[in-house]
Amino acid sequence: ELYDLIEKNIIDDPPLSLKEGNLIKQGCDAELDRLKDISRKGKSWIASLETEEKEKTGIPVLKIGFNKIYGYYIEVTKKHADRVPKEYIRKQSLVNAERFISPKLKEYEEEVTQAEEKIVELEQNLFEEVRHKVSSAGQQIQKMARIISEVDALISFAEIAHRNNYCHPEILKDPVLDIKNGRHPLIEQIDPGNRFIPNDTCLDTHDQQIMIITGPNMAGKSTYLRQVALICLMAQIGSFVPAEQVSMGITDRIYSRVGAQDHLLKGQSTFMVEMNETANILNNATSQSLIILDEIGRG
Repeated sequence: ELYDLIEKNIIDDPPLSLKEGNLIKQGCDAELDRLKDISRKGKSWIASLETEEKEKTGIPVLKIGFNKIYGYYIEVTKKHADRVPKEYIRKQSLVNAERFISPKLKEYEEEVTQAEEKIVELEQNLFEEVRHKVSSAGQQIQKMARIISEVDALISFAEIAHRNNYCHPEILKDPVLDIKNGRHPLIEQIDPGNRFIPNDTCLDTHDQQIMIITGPNMAGKSTYLRQVALICLMAQIGSFVPAEQVSMGITDRIYSRVGAQDHLLKGQSTFMVEMNETANILNNATSQSLIILDEIGRG
């Protein structure tokens, strides 16, 4: 119903400001259509009047123009000023021409001006009516938006999982994290021509609570840490994950201490920043938390 209301009344590409007009579609209001017809046919009417006045006065160079200060006018060169009819009213004198307005042109000017003013006013009123009806259905719209957003997220999950061969993670009660052939969801997309080398991860509270990763620079240690955290996060939000198989428990928090820089405004060195952040992690982590630390203490 709301869609039909908007589709029927509001143009497809409305202006940014209501004052600009041109908001309402043709056929929505008979009076608005009549006023727009007056405004739209103005150019052809002016051309017709100009031809008529030329024939009546015998002035071949007579022309009708418009400016924002004086409105519509009939311009005649001073050479032909003696042919100007008595009913013409002088509006402006130029160096080489005189500008007049006739009763007929004045009547038209008033009609067009009033029509344009009424168009803006009427369109605003009609727009307000539509807006009020839409506003009254605000809760319904918000509810529909939430449903659509959920469907959109689920469709995105499904599409990316199907396209990139993700697996369905198994969620367990035990605090474990077992990833077989896990992949980084972003890096494997950056250069699909080069096969991403998958990695395993195995953590639990009994045999292996901590993994220490060593290796030369550019070996992929930081990528691996982020990969594990991303797989864990994706599984927690209900998404399939980039791996061959994943079994994991519920993770209540994911803590990350990656990258390093000092804090000049607080007078803290890089090492101090790292220690403060690490202390915060240790003070708040639980047995169900995942923590990734990248080169801690190098500052």
